[in-house]
Amino acid sequence: MDDIVKQAMRKWPNVPHCYGWLALDGRGAWRMRDESVQAHNLPGDKITHRALVDFIHRNYTHDDAGNWYFKNGPQRVYVDLAIAPFIAHTDPVHGFVVQTNETLEDLTSAWITSSGTLFLVTNNMVAAVKDQDMALCLDMLAVDGHIVDDAYLLAWLEDTSLPENIILTPPNQPAIKLQRLIKRPAEHFGFNNTPRALR
Repeated sequence: MDDIVKQAMRKWPNVPHCYGWLALDGRGAWRMRDESVQAHNLPGDKITHRALVDFIHRNYTHDDAGNWYFKNGPQRVYVDLAIAPFIAHTDPVHGFVVQTNETLEDLTSAWITSSGTLFLVTNNMVAAVKDQDMALCLDMLAVDGHIVDDAYLLAWLEDTSLPENIILTPPNQPAIKLQRLIKRPAEHFGFNNTPRALR
């Protein structure tokens, strides 16, 4: 957390928190959502100011209830999550990198939904792979040493009686079993997609 944030927290301890105005979309972009955008359920304007994005990244965290936010001084700016708290993209050097520019290392599990969204889990992150990179991920999936073709993967996703025998081999990491994600991701992983103040 930035020192300036810690100083502001001491100076103004009772600033009200902010809900609904910041979102993380499914491709890892931060979006500002004013009242009109919220009322019409629109994605909002993409935040492109580099210093602001870096500030969000450095101060991005969560509470014990699975609500994600960034500390804007003493204020918590809660984040609406389109898919997950982190969005990963493939990187030719580091394998998978999330929107905060951190590398996904030491995967503990890998999950895929019936619609084909891939979730990668470490001890402190739950990341969804953005849709644009899923084609690259298909080459990382294998059964008995052979790359999985589209037809097999679709059949495997639809028929839960088939064994969980698909292996994901991420770049620079050990192979890990791919598991089907049956529950809603937020319920399964324990995060809140839309934090709101208690009334």
